Amino acid sequence: MSATTRVLIGLVFGAVVGLALDAYNTSVALSAADWIQPFGRLWLNALQMTVVPLVFALVVVGVNAASDAAASGRIARRALVVFVVLLAIGVAVAAVMAPLLFGLFNRHPSLTAALSGAVAPQTPLAAQGVGWADWLNGIVPSNALMAAAQSAMLPLVVFALFFGFALSRIEAARRELVVSFFQAIADAMIVTVRWVLWAAPLGVFALILAVCARAGIHMIGALGVYVLVECTLYLMVTLLMLAVAWLWGRERLRRYIPALIPAQIVAASTQSSLASLPAMLESTVQRLGHPQHIAALVLPMAVSLFRLTSPVQYVTSACFIAWALNIDLGPAQLVAGAALAVVISLGSVGLPGQVSFMATNLPVAQAMGVPVGPLALMLAVDTLPDAIATLGNVTADITAVSVVTHQSSSDAV
Repeated sequence: MSATTRVLIGLVFGAVVGLALDAYNTSVALSAADWIQPFGRLWLNALQMTVVPLVFALVVVGVNAASDAAASGRIARRALVVFVVLLAIGVAVAAVMAPLLFGLFNRHPSLTAALSGAVAPQTPLAAQGVGWADWLNGIVPSNALMAAAQSAMLPLVVFALFFGFALSRIEAARRELVVSFFQAIADAMIVTVRWVLWAAPLGVFALILAVCARAGIHMIGALGVYVLVECTLYLMVTLLMLAVAWLWGRERLRRYIPALIPAQIVAASTQSSLASLPAMLESTVQRLGHPQHIAALVLPMAVSLFRLTSPVQYVTSACFIAWALNIDLGPAQLVAGAALAVVISLGSVGLPGQVSFMATNLPVAQAMGVPVGPLALMLAVDTLPDAIATLGNVTADITAVSVVTHQSSSDAV
């Protein structure tokens, strides 16, 4: 049985027990929720303890991997710039549209109360009225160790970026030693997260039982809203890539859209960008007529570094938590989450599915100032939109080839 199936079973079983207790007797349901809730929090704390070292190590390693790729030639450097721009476009759409889309749905008061009781106590940053000046001053940490101790993810990632870029400027042998050290830290943290995720069915069972016992069916409806909004945003950024290919890549949509279809079919059926790579090469070279040397370089780089929908997911998850807990997210929190989402997505493409969800969504949620407890429940249902997410990633990969090809031909002229 796959890990995803086990987590889904834990979610369904916990929801059924919680709803049954709520229907039977409210006081019994509340007592059961109070009794089992600490076990869910214990599991969630075990996940959180790996986030700071894992994120720092991934950013340092990712910066140096991108630096190595950029050093390989002009096309590679251009591709990296295109990846960052497309990621920024996608996450900007999510930061603007996610709060608006969630605002279209009514939130039951019992849902907010239940989630507030189920997650670990935390004063959301968004509720502290942080102004733009305080936010701007907090981007660069005065003490990196203090930022790590306080799980202040945005300043910690900024320090990791400076550290990673500084490493790329030192002697190659010494840099290789330090990067290998941080790669070993990342690998060890991934192993630790896998151990913790082995108990995910029990942790998710405890958390969803406590929430459903307090909120009833409203929690199930809220998870449905989350999946619906996430799928909607994935489709929006996918369609936006067509506009980018037309405006920036100078593609004719009448020819471009049919050329995408074979790769998109493979993406939707396999839910893997890597498995879609041969179909993407066929679409770009044979159907669109792009130079093979550009497609052969850009597409493997895209599969290794670039997933358009990842930062969209991170910001959407945090916005869902804010919606469910009735937390107002200001522009500073949305900008911080969007910026951090782009950086983390570039360094975490190779992580396994469930490990990736917790390791990447946790720091973005923390940076946006929302409690991270509900992420454990969202982990169980986030695999449902995977087919649409892969569809968006493959479309963005091919769009990146079109843009790089157009820019290279413009330079030649």
